[in-house]
Amino acid sequence: MATFISVPLKKSSEVDLVKPLSKFVTSAYPAGEEQSEYLRAVEELNKLRKSALGRPLDKHESSLEILLRYYDQLCSVEPKFPFPELCLTFTWKDAFDKGSLFGGSVKLALASLGYEKTCVLFNVGALASQIASEQNLDNDEGLKAAAKFYQLASGAFAHIKDTVLSALNREPTMDISPETVGTLSQIMLSQAQEVFVLKATADKMKDAVIAKLANQAADFYGDAFKQCQYKENLPKYFYFQEVLPVLAAKHCMMQATAELHQSALANQKKRFGEEIARLQHATELVKTVASRYDEYVNVKDLSDKISRALTAAKKDNDFIYHDRVPEVKDLEHIGKATLVKATAIQVPLSQKFTDLFEKMVPMEVQQSLSMASSRRNEMVNRLVGSLREATNLCNGVLASLNLPAALEDLSGDSVPGSILEKSRAVIQQGGLQSIEQLIKELPELLQRNREILDESLKMLDDEETTDNELRAKFSQRWNRTPSGDLYKPLRAEGGNFRSVLDKAVQADQVVRDRYNSHCEMIALLCKPENELCSAIPSANPAKTLQGSEVVNVLKAQLAQLDEIKRDREVLEGEIKSVTFDMTAKFLTALAQDGAINEEALSTTELDARYGTHTQRVQQNLRAQEDLLAQVQTSHQEFAALKQSNAEANDREEMLKKLASAHDSYIEISSNLKEGTKFYNDLTEILLKFQNKCSDIVFARKTERDELLKELQQSIAREPSAPSFSVPAYQSNTSEPAAGGPTPAPRTVFPLQPQAKAQPPARPPPPSFTPQAASSNITPSPAPASQAPPSLPASSNPPPMAPPTAPSQAQGPPYPTYQGYPGYYQMPMAYNPYAYGYNMPYVHYQGAGQAGYPGAPPAQQPYPYPQQPPQQQPFYPQQ
Repeated sequence: MATFISVPLKKSSEVDLVKPLSKFVTSAYPAGEEQSEYLRAVEELNKLRKSALGRPLDKHESSLEILLRYYDQLCSVEPKFPFPELCLTFTWKDAFDKGSLFGGSVKLALASLGYEKTCVLFNVGALASQIASEQNLDNDEGLKAAAKFYQLASGAFAHIKDTVLSALNREPTMDISPETVGTLSQIMLSQAQEVFVLKATADKMKDAVIAKLANQAADFYGDAFKQCQYKENLPKYFYFQEVLPVLAAKHCMMQATAELHQSALANQKKRFGEEIARLQHATELVKTVASRYDEYVNVKDLSDKISRALTAAKKDNDFIYHDRVPEVKDLEHIGKATLVKATAIQVPLSQKFTDLFEKMVPMEVQQSLSMASSRRNEMVNRLVGSLREATNLCNGVLASLNLPAALEDLSGDSVPGSILEKSRAVIQQGGLQSIEQLIKELPELLQRNREILDESLKMLDDEETTDNELRAKFSQRWNRTPSGDLYKPLRAEGGNFRSVLDKAVQADQVVRDRYNSHCEMIALLCKPENELCSAIPSANPAKTLQGSEVVNVLKAQLAQLDEIKRDREVLEGEIKSVTFDMTAKFLTALAQDGAINEEALSTTELDARYGTHTQRVQQNLRAQEDLLAQVQTSHQEFAALKQSNAEANDREEMLKKLASAHDSYIEISSNLKEGTKFYNDLTEILLKFQNKCSDIVFARKTERDELLKELQQSIAREPSAPSFSVPAYQSNTSEPAAGGPTPAPRTVFPLQPQAKAQPPARPPPPSFTPQAASSNITPSPAPASQAPPSLPASSNPPPMAPPTAPSQAQGPPYPTYQGYPGYYQMPMAYNPYAYGYNMPYVHYQGAGQAGYPGAPPAQQPYPYPQQPPQQQPFYPQQ
């Protein structure tokens, strides 16, 4: 019946997905089989994009299947990668704007996966429309396929209309703007309804059904025509200028089809006058199409069918029925029936889709897992910290009481066994040398982390400075997101890292001060037993206390404390080894509710996993507290029985310091090892932060170069000089006649050469063969009496105004110069101002002199031809 409308595909620039996605995979997942699987999936995704967008696509379902698979994969991979942080920039050209000779086609580059999805979905709709337009509508299978693909195209464009603004967060190009894709969706729906009209006609369905289907199709086409016509930006596209007449023609043709079948229904109901009125209306509609849109659609078959039906109806009515023919406005409205609906875009669109990253959890789950892990670490650290704090408290109390050394030192002249054991432990762990080495390494590790952080933030500062300079230079034309706004999360993250480093420096100083206060006693513990014994003051023996009840009670209480400490170490190991995996619960919550309440789920699971351990920790702490109170009471009794003198006090004070030095050594060594591990772990984190900063700065630089290129092209398209007003006497120049220019008439005065002085000699014009007047001028031969004697009458006479020239305002008479050797038109190379002027000449001339040219058209900046200057003219010539 008529030509169907298809939509051209958008074109994309090549994008490397492998490097940024692989970098994220290697940083987020440990080396192993899982990481290798994800890296292979990244390669497959990159190949899929090249297949879908990197080559011309055939108008076949197999090509559409590739596009659908790529779109499904984008939807699947979107929640699993942090695309805003990866800064992948996708560049797409406008599907309808073919550009200009100098400017190139319009394109937009955005670091947004939503933009990529939108453009791919546009190509899904465009390719579906092309495949539908290629179907053979003479068979049932072709009709069904065409209807299916037109509805898919309509659904794709409608989905873009609803989501494009939220997906891009900025103004899109015109081809994917809500107005454009809304119009395209309506056009595709109209064509799908028309296909059902054709199918109903081929299936020879009832006239009432076909009439309703055709009337609905006419309404759809009418709506599409209005959307094209009244959207201010759409008609600027050449595409829509070609589509508008097709839509108007289809609207009329569908309405005529509806009237044709409704007339058949009227005939069946014996309403012969209504039949004729509807056929006459249909005839007017097809005549309108034939007269206005004949070059776009072929309406001959429909016109002939209506004409035959109208002739037969009139003949029967005139000779048999004599029924009154009503006015068209009085006819009953034809009903409508819709059989088409825009296909809803629900992932997956492809029936053959297989998720390449099926095992990878979404980013929301990954973030929730990270937060849950932080909660778990916080609880573990709190429980373990309380246990270690209790151990330090116990050691401090015993050291202050000189226990158990006081019970072992009843002889008063030998080193207690507990002190010897502590000495051996310190020597075994490396003594002072190991601690001094660890303390020496800390500043180097700190400086390395600071340098990485400073370099990362410097990259952001340099790029932001460049962006601000260009924004100040180009003002509103520099329409990309300001770097300061884009870098806020990264700067906040960098500020957190700097705060962490500052706190680490303070912690390092605390450890160093503690070491300085105990290093003398730690050094004493590192000496051999004989030197250690000589360093400890001797005291009078207290053998009378050996075997006393108080001593036995204290020893039993100290043994209980040792048992509590051992239980505490076992409990600490159990707390650290508890498994805590929330992946399954988070995935279930995301699938059921569409969101994850991480705090509630994590808190519930932590209570279930660590509830018993928390109770055991509290019991252990209470048992130690009670036992320490008993030890202190027993020690008071022991001290009262023990003989007290100055030597004994000095000895006891030394043993206390040695015991405290051992405990401090263990704690300082542990703190330094933890600090070294902290700095090394922080280095890896800061390197990832540096890579993130480097990636976003590189992406911004690429985006900056693209925007600068577009701005340069737009500046090149702008006019090089401001507009200026044209003198009034130039604006009234008459239009040239069809046969040549029409010069303005001038007043002719008799020549009086004897009254004029001879002008100074002019240099002869360049040597060239005199030509006829310019092709833009139609010369008339001059009278022989006015030609100079040395020139024949036919040698380049001045142009003459035709006698029928329209009346114009008379110009002033121009003076003449006697003896001028005749007028020759300057060659183009000699007078650049004379090129393409198409200007008339006056018919006033003297003996041997050509007339001066008249006023040029209003658009030219120079009213008269002049001698060419030595330098190039300022304004460009036509």
